[in-house]
Amino acid sequence: MMNRREFLISLPVGVAASSVGSSRPEAAAAMAQTSPKTSRIKHGATRQLFGPNRTIEECFRLGSELGIRGFDFIGNPADWPLLRKYGLTGSMYRITYGGGISGGRPPEGPPGWEAIGMKDAKGGYLTALHEGIDIAAANGFPNIILMAGARSASLSYEQGMDNAVEFCNAVKSHAEDKNVTLCIEYLNAKGLQSPVNSMFDHMAWGVEVVKRVASSRVRILYDIYHAQIMEGYIVQTLRDNIQHIGHIHTGGVPGRHELDETQELNYRFIAQAIADLKFTGFVTHEWSPAPQNDPIASIKKVLAIMDV
Repeated sequence: MMNRREFLISLPVGVAASSVGSSRPEAAAAMAQTSPKTSRIKHGATRQLFGPNRTIEECFRLGSELGIRGFDFIGNPADWPLLRKYGLTGSMYRITYGGGISGGRPPEGPPGWEAIGMKDAKGGYLTALHEGIDIAAANGFPNIILMAGARSASLSYEQGMDNAVEFCNAVKSHAEDKNVTLCIEYLNAKGLQSPVNSMFDHMAWGVEVVKRVASSRVRILYDIYHAQIMEGYIVQTLRDNIQHIGHIHTGGVPGRHELDETQELNYRFIAQAIADLKFTGFVTHEWSPAPQNDPIASIKKVLAIMDV
């Protein structure tokens, strides 16, 4: 027969810990505090995960406690000391100028949409981006989002690609000097939380831009929600192109809600692939809790699915 020590060793870790805790609660609590679970995914978050009724500081505090390491799109300088207070990084900076690197002008989008009012690639967007690189570097923000714009009758994929390459070539040395990565976002072209006729609506377009620019500081923001809508084949695309990806966004399809059994993607499998590829960038959660769900419970559930 097993003695008690042999029995505890034979149990799964969680069960063994609870057995120890039943007789020595202080020891179990200390163990829980000194041996947190380490994820191979570097989780980021967006403000929308936490619901509309929390202050930004409460979001930062809760995110830090849950294992979030960065927040995308925190644009108010007054909030940046709070990021540092809770040990967080401003994982994706977005300049306030609403421009796009291809020069395309998309239809009107939701209020505040980054791609509204596209300007010529050599105009104000380039100037604003140079300023943004300095701001990002000064505040420890590793990435800046770039928007590719939209196609039109007078602007083809090919011309948009040429414009994008020219734009990135004009700013890449500044990004390299400041160690800030410019990430071009993949968006679906169907108008589902995106501009209609998005220029960067298939992975090959972005990969070709990045290859032609040939800078370690120009990469792709691979948004899995948009990529699933346009092409699918998520894991193989990651495997084939991880060297060109600087940042990842998540979102459930359909609806851009939780990454759980209510949507069509297997995010556990996707997270395993990202971790196995040794991706060191942020995997930022950019979804909104379904109306009937508690935001914090949803975040905990998603992190449990993706902590591989």
